[in-house]
Amino acid sequence: MPQHRRVTIAALALTLLAGCGITQDDAPAPPRPSRSVGTSSSPESTATATTAAPRIPPPSRVREVPPEQWKAIVDAGMVRRECPIQRREQLRRVDLSFVDFDGRTRRGHLIVNADVAPSVRRIFDRLFAEEFPIRKMKGVEAYGGDVAKSLAADNTSAFNCRRADQINAPFTDSPHANGRAVDINPLQNPWVDLRCDCWTPSARHAERTPGRGKILERGLVWRLFTREGWVWQNIDVPDYMHFDTGYPSRPFSGR
Repeated sequence: MPQHRRVTIAALALTLLAGCGITQDDAPAPPRPSRSVGTSSSPESTATATTAAPRIPPPSRVREVPPEQWKAIVDAGMVRRECPIQRREQLRRVDLSFVDFDGRTRRGHLIVNADVAPSVRRIFDRLFAEEFPIRKMKGVEAYGGDVAKSLAADNTSAFNCRRADQINAPFTDSPHANGRAVDINPLQNPWVDLRCDCWTPSARHAERTPGRGKILERGLVWRLFTREGWVWQNIDVPDYMHFDTGYPSRPFSGR
């Protein structure tokens, strides 16, 4: 093989490996190619003919929860004797790309029950393709297991066996405690906390009018989840951020 071809192939391999290695939460992922005319996305700056083609972000994937993350989850008090999740093998980590509110492509993840992981992956792959904005996406252990802090940070999250002072459902039946519930963009999609009779984390976006990152009945997010057999705001009070697979939470087979 000529020397210049060996150099070129080696450089290409390094480029591909760099692209596949972007998995850190909140880290920018490689930009995607611009979408075709007629989509709902905002037009981006037109690249010149000499600009290199943008790299495609690494694909989503379902994997086991890394041991170090499982330890952080346990240390945050999200796994206790009364919680339905007791073993790392019951959960999966779904690594995902998403578009933030500034239009940047980023990487995040959701910790979910193993039986809903494929469904979660399909839904959020489509949300990424449709450029639905998400503020951030990481496990609640990053907030010490404190759901209030996670919601206030506008963090999209899933599994959390919440502490007794934060729970509003029996641990064994709770969709979140079983890893079969997802809260999306809490600031844009708040819920009514009956303990204070107030919108949490904020009433700013409580009105269900169209807006970026908001979930509306029969809108994109609603359609994607309900087609997979999920239920929106499955509670007696408004809970616009919340989807789950049923209450009480039981093994999920999907549709």
